[in-house]
Amino acid sequence: MRVKGASQSNNKRKKLFSITKGYWGQRKNVYRRAREAYLAALSRAYNDRKRKKRDYRRLWITRISAAVRAEGMSYSVFMNGLKKAGITLNRKMLSEMAIHDAKAFSELVAKAKAAK
Repeated sequence: MRVKGASQSNNKRKKLFSITKGYWGQRKNVYRRAREAYLAALSRAYNDRKRKKRDYRRLWITRISAAVRAEGMSYSVFMNGLKKAGITLNRKMLSEMAIHDAKAFSELVAKAKAAK
């Protein structure tokens, strides 16, 4: 007696269609198109997890730069001044300080100016 693979095939197809639910057009209900869309989505998700880190760093640098320019200094000079002053704060925290605690950020700018 031979073994039939229908139940496994159906389960595989059902699982893929549940994953691609909400996709547009044939990408949700035609097996070949759904599989192509799913594999492309996996690839994009992987790449975007890397991209997310770059994007956030860019955002933090832009925020810091804007806050520092308001104090009459450029971003690169500010970061160099912090380094020379021995202040090690990451860009995320500097950006949060620039937004939420302007007074403390101004003090950091003053220290960076004094150290350059």
